[in-house]
Amino acid sequence: MNNNFKKLANERYSCRHYSQEPVDKQLILNILECARLAPSACNRQPWKFIVITDANELAAVWECYDRSWIKEAPAAIIVLGNRNEAWHRQYDNYDATDIDIAITTEHICLAATDMGLGTCWVCNFEPTKLRKSLNIPQEWEPLVIIPIGKPAERLTSPDKKRKEIEELVQWGKF
Repeated sequence: MNNNFKKLANERYSCRHYSQEPVDKQLILNILECARLAPSACNRQPWKFIVITDANELAAVWECYDRSWIKEAPAAIIVLGNRNEAWHRQYDNYDATDIDIAITTEHICLAATDMGLGTCWVCNFEPTKLRKSLNIPQEWEPLVIIPIGKPAERLTSPDKKRKEIEELVQWGKF
């Protein structure tokens, strides 16, 4: 069995300390190519990515989230979802946007980890303020801010605190 993916999943962590070293544009494009390849319900791909590297634009993004650590990141990727483009289940109109965005966001985080960069999912932000500061059209919903950069301190991920597999797996009927 090849353990490369397990190793990568273990190395990914929520980075909250970044060096000020700029992130190479080609690295970001490579990461976003991995995100582009993420699966989505019925292949609708209801996402767009806004890359922010300009200091003034970053300052506006950071204003939407009230934690100081985020201001260390030299770049951010904003993941947008479009509920009108997403697949909806015919039986109950379930909207798959959030799942699709979660999958592509994790592709970003894993690809960045694989390239030696740190990321952190941020969903606790002021979406109205972010929409206004980045001129995001109404049909696109800002769902995730991903600060991205070279980790300042940690070369390895911290120990993961996860439930034991026996607590999570049910074989057969519930």
